[in-house]
Amino acid sequence: MNFEYNETQSMIAQSIRDFAEKNIRPNIMEWDEAQIFPIPLFKKLGEMGFMGVLVPEEYGGSGLGYHEYITVVEEISKVDPSIGLSVAAHNSLCTNHILTFGNEEQKKKWLPKLATAEYIGAWGLTEHNTGSDAGGMNTTAVKDGDEWIVNGAKNFITHAISGDIAVVIVRTGEKGDSKGMTAFVFEKGMKGFTSGKKENKLGMRASETAELVFDGCRVPDANRLGEVGQGFVQAMKILDGGRISIGALSLGIAKGAYEAALKYSKERHQFGQPISNFQGISFKLADMATEIEASELLLHKAAFLKQQHKPVTTLGAMAKMYASEACVRIANEAVQIHGGYGYTKDYPVEKFYRDAKLCTIGEGTTEIQKVVISRNLLKE
Repeated sequence: MNFEYNETQSMIAQSIRDFAEKNIRPNIMEWDEAQIFPIPLFKKLGEMGFMGVLVPEEYGGSGLGYHEYITVVEEISKVDPSIGLSVAAHNSLCTNHILTFGNEEQKKKWLPKLATAEYIGAWGLTEHNTGSDAGGMNTTAVKDGDEWIVNGAKNFITHAISGDIAVVIVRTGEKGDSKGMTAFVFEKGMKGFTSGKKENKLGMRASETAELVFDGCRVPDANRLGEVGQGFVQAMKILDGGRISIGALSLGIAKGAYEAALKYSKERHQFGQPISNFQGISFKLADMATEIEASELLLHKAAFLKQQHKPVTTLGAMAKMYASEACVRIANEAVQIHGGYGYTKDYPVEKFYRDAKLCTIGEGTTEIQKVVISRNLLKE
């Protein structure tokens, strides 16, 4: 076991820090308050190789592993979790689905454009009435010659408006049948494929979230990923990796909030001394730092398993569940340490506080993670 960053991870971390300080930090509140999804920023991240972290070099990607990927998402999220969320969704959902389940022709067609952020990617599973119950989806695809006719809608989709392509899981069989769903790639401009309502969110406001709408949309059978009926199975495997992404996002938020609280506690004086001298504050910092260490260890163990192509469902769910709940607690305590100032937009912790909550909901709620973990434990 090696708990130190390797040379590549250290270089990535420093590169991201420098980039974030110059290109992200000055714009955080403007993007947040106006809900601006900064597409030019993602193009720059694409040029640096951070939009195709896991994509092999032969398809235009960086060809890195999951430990490096965690580093990328974490470091961005320490500065602005909204940007970290979009980087994670693009990499681990849309791009990774095509990388994992696409045929050679599909990989060559779409991965180079995704890896460089020429294309922004979206991924669609959730619907209005089927959040955790994906098997009950109502969006359907009916075969018609060499095409499929798709009708329905997906919601809470990252990059639904600005995305150039979307991997979407639709129902091709009976409702509730885990073998009755299939994944397709939809490209912007397809007739009958549009975006709908943009969500007005509590946090993560610079990461675009909206509906995808299908009204008689015809998608070529050549855009089908894998076999008919394998969409749900594919989605569950993609979410295994996606949970590592949300864990990394949570870790970044936790570290960002903790570092801000630690700095403030040393600078803020009450009763003639820094508030960090008071046990009530120092014990909070001790708890926060310990939860960060535990989150990081869980995440990198999950990344190790993923990298070794070993089963990661249980540990990925554990890492996501623990890190996301920890980041909410840490962000809450960071606001508390700041006192009244923590409730203002003059300090960064109020935004970490708002952004953190999504991590316990997106890509499987905490409750769903407990279902996944307990089912797998009881199988043993």
